Amino acid sequence: MPQPRMMLVVTGDDFGYCPRRNQGIVECFQAGGISNVSLLVNASAAKEAADLAKRHDIPIGLHANLSEGFPVCQSLQQVSTLINPRGVFQGKMGFRQALERGQLSMKQVDLELRAQVRLFRELTGQLPHHMDGHQHVHVLPEVREVFAQVMSDLRIPYTRVPKEAGLHSCPWLPAHLQRFYTQVEKDATDSIPVFTRYGIRWPDVYLGLTTMGQNMSVPNLQRALSHALASWPSGSTSSSASSCNQPVITGELMVHPGYPSHSQVGGCGEGPDDFSQSADRQHELNMLRDPSLLALYSQKCVQLCAFKDL
Repeated sequence: MPQPRMMLVVTGDDFGYCPRRNQGIVECFQAGGISNVSLLVNASAAKEAADLAKRHDIPIGLHANLSEGFPVCQSLQQVSTLINPRGVFQGKMGFRQALERGQLSMKQVDLELRAQVRLFRELTGQLPHHMDGHQHVHVLPEVREVFAQVMSDLRIPYTRVPKEAGLHSCPWLPAHLQRFYTQVEKDATDSIPVFTRYGIRWPDVYLGLTTMGQNMSVPNLQRALSHALASWPSGSTSSSASSCNQPVITGELMVHPGYPSHSQVGGCGEGPDDFSQSADRQHELNMLRDPSLLALYSQKCVQLCAFKDL
């Protein structure tokens, strides 16, 4: 059987977070390092990001945010189960803890998601072709059902299912990240029947948890690609298979490139977090446009594309 060809969506997350992240993401797209972006509409530089996407013809989707910064929906900005006493979302772990305690209103989640889609349309002039969740909130229990309903109602076809082959054989991942990623993987697995029921689609394979920040290297990306290809059963390739009978697998690689945010500049209402200010963002930018990585794609029959091309 011939080597499968992979159509790989390389998605730059957190577009709009700050001008420096925007700049790095655009440069990465121009260098062929990413093929798609995911926009945080409640971030401080979201309008600039949307304008840049139009100017450079960058395929763009929605990075729905329920965990960082201020809500978009005006009716939720004063009193809401989604915010803390300071009026901002409760954070990556705070949101999960409130959900576990049964303290979050799914009706308010629905209102906020729809408000973010409306703002996305105002900023970009179009509906998103894909919609995923900042910090993987879209695969959480209860939230996944609301998320899928909104996507179905608005005819947004694609999402992300963050379930990565080879996740449990990465000795370089610290224990706390292994625990968090294992839970993300479980939530993603449990989301599959929900997304399927609503007719939501996602690429065949996912990569990105094991290659974030300093863990991004050509060997680690090659390893992740090999695990992804090996995990997909032969004969189960995508319906977009080429006319020359070469099997085709679709995939998404989640990345977070950019130039590190300056202190006090950017974020979603409270300033930039440590993740965005980290030198890891520029490390990812440099790795993604490294000629040796682009050569690896060619060697492995990997073709970069956008969700709209799947």
